[in-house]
Amino acid sequence: MCARVAEIMTDDVVAVEQTTTLESVARQMLGRDIGSVVITAESTPYGIITESDIVSAAYQSGRPLADIPTKRVASHPLVTIEPNRSTRLAVKRMQDERIKKLVVVDGLEIQGIITTQDLIDHYGYLSEKLQTIREQRQREPSWPRR
Repeated sequence: MCARVAEIMTDDVVAVEQTTTLESVARQMLGRDIGSVVITAESTPYGIITESDIVSAAYQSGRPLADIPTKRVASHPLVTIEPNRSTRLAVKRMQDERIKKLVVVDGLEIQGIITTQDLIDHYGYLSEKLQTIREQRQREPSWPRR
């Protein structure tokens, strides 16, 4: 059975208003050891900023991060998924949109974020469990069957 997004998402999501500077966003990313921040417009999910977005903006503009509002750099519109959706759909949406992170929303409320790394970790865990079951079955006598 395919897992649901809510089962493997990270629910501790950092969100800031679109008027926040990239310097502030970068500081939060470094301080919390995270790779993205959700950008909101009047508390409604608007876009997302990733580490690579910050590096690209700094390089291309030549301006200090304190002078760059997140709204200029945020990926928008935000690609989202609902928590009750399957991880299979999350993978498809990431492939279709060519992105690595999906913000999980219920209506307009941010519930979490699911990343390609979350999916890799989850399916890696499942692969390990299946391998353990396979090895146990190989060690068990084949007779008598129940």
